[in-house]
Amino acid sequence: MGATFAVRRQLRLYLAYGLGDAGTGLAATLLGFYLFPFFTEVAGLSAGFAGAMLMVIKVWDALSDPLIGWLSDRTRTAWGARLPWIAGAAVPLGFCFAAIWWVPYETPGQRLGYYSVTAVLLMTAYTAMNLPYAALPSELSSSASVRTHLNAARFTGSLIAGFLGLMMAFSLVRQGAVGYERLGMLGGVLIAGSGLFCALGLGPFARHALGPATHLETIRVQLRRIAGNGRFRMVLGLYLLLWYALQLMQTVSLLFLRVVLHLGDNWALAMPMVFQLSAILGLWLWGQVAQRRGRIPALRWGVALWGIALLLALLLPPFPTGMGDVWQGLFLTLLVLTIVLLGLGGSTAFLIPWSLLPDAIDADPDHPAGFYTAWMVLVQKLGIGLGIFVLGIVLELSGYVASQGVNQPAGAVVMIRLCISVLPGTLIALGLIVMRHWPRRSAQPVSAL
Repeated sequence: MGATFAVRRQLRLYLAYGLGDAGTGLAATLLGFYLFPFFTEVAGLSAGFAGAMLMVIKVWDALSDPLIGWLSDRTRTAWGARLPWIAGAAVPLGFCFAAIWWVPYETPGQRLGYYSVTAVLLMTAYTAMNLPYAALPSELSSSASVRTHLNAARFTGSLIAGFLGLMMAFSLVRQGAVGYERLGMLGGVLIAGSGLFCALGLGPFARHALGPATHLETIRVQLRRIAGNGRFRMVLGLYLLLWYALQLMQTVSLLFLRVVLHLGDNWALAMPMVFQLSAILGLWLWGQVAQRRGRIPALRWGVALWGIALLLALLLPPFPTGMGDVWQGLFLTLLVLTIVLLGLGGSTAFLIPWSLLPDAIDADPDHPAGFYTAWMVLVQKLGIGLGIFVLGIVLELSGYVASQGVNQPAGAVVMIRLCISVLPGTLIALGLIVMRHWPRRSAQPVSAL
């Protein structure tokens, strides 16, 4: 009876924690794949302005991280430090997510103002929910195995919800502005619901979680703390490089499929779902490898698959229109293989950095999980925000014109192909270099549950 109760309790922990990233995962997936095309093709913004908007989103998201991390570390309630934030931000996040997909009937300048304000509110709610949530694994358990399983549950929930969002987008975005509005409203309901159910499910565990440190620190002291934690600097570098590679690919993926490969909407909109499913499989695969071989070997093997996929993306020719069913079938098979390998390899960007973060937190005697989580996310978002802004400018300079749809000049086609292959490949290679001195003991297999 006791063993059965323990199994049920553990199952509830993983399911509830997995639900917590379902809403933010759905939001991040749809924003990553569709917001840039939405801004340029539906809302009437130029590529440069769209890139600037994405930078505003990321930069504000990053700037709000330290404040919310600091506040959540100092929250004291019967439900613990983190759950009030998760529950309190769920409904505002759902509402703001719905609002970002609405096209107001004003001038482009007024629309830009509307999207700027909405984006700031959206990302404030996103951070208020996601950052305290991300700090929980270090406080719920001291076991490396449990922490790895919690992060696997987290990103499984995120990717499954993201897949559901992509299915919704597949059926709705071809309806234009009305379809995007419906996507926003339906997604907003799911986002709010998942956050509330997560907080309810984690209640019994969060009450007894390890409490965060409460002493105040200046920015100088915080930077000194980071400088003294070599493990955290390595995890931070890995996370920044892998996530920027993934974000870069997400942002230009639909442009790549439509403009470079000349795929029709049905195939182009289906490919992100293939990526999402293979990434879910990748989480399970690398979780097993991490258990048996260690997290660093799992990272290396995953990045190797990712690199093969990027090479295929660089070499893929356009869709062979008019060359017969055999050639078209071969092309689609090769494309699906490329996307599957991208999902399998890219899933390491979800699992490995966050699985290693608790080790870096343990290296600090005070174990301030909210502090380290905030700085990890802050640097990652600032880097990605600046990178996406540069991407929008580079695309515009290469000749990309939003109003031209798939009929883009040769310079824009080449730049999109580089952004989906060579640039991400360089970033993930640098990620491996950053981790070359990770302590061997922490790279060993984690014990089974």
